[in-house]
Amino acid sequence: MAGLNKVMLIGNAGKDAELRYMASGTPQCKFSLAVNNRRRNQQTNEWEDNTEWFNILIWGDQAERVSQYITKGKQLYLEGRLQTRSWDGDDGQKHYMTEVVANVVQLLGSREGGGQASGGGGDEWGSGTPARPRAGGFSRGGDMEVDDLPFE
Repeated sequence: MAGLNKVMLIGNAGKDAELRYMASGTPQCKFSLAVNNRRRNQQTNEWEDNTEWFNILIWGDQAERVSQYITKGKQLYLEGRLQTRSWDGDDGQKHYMTEVVANVVQLLGSREGGGQASGGGGDEWGSGTPARPRAGGFSRGGDMEVDDLPFE
């Protein structure tokens, strides 16, 4: 039986991307992504914002390219898969961390400096795959503008 492990997120970088190199020389880029969800409280009838935080990992040449542009607050669209790591802590306890390993990253936001890389309009970096249409209408040239999306 086939499985599926796919994540698609739109959010804002919680910190500047950190680029480092593994002992093997493989580049790794890490940052956090905040995804906001707004809902109405059933008891008070007021709107409440809830923020979910994700740890993002990007590997290889893509990590080097993306790390130049991801700074705190930049709005991003990304696709990837979930990965859970475990390790034994100094206290003998087993610890777990779930991360998103991204393979597609696209900068969102206005061209006036709110999220675009050097003159790009929705720059996208994939994992060496051929160019393909932007996911879900998030391209800058289609009928839907980023400002029309129902979330921030």
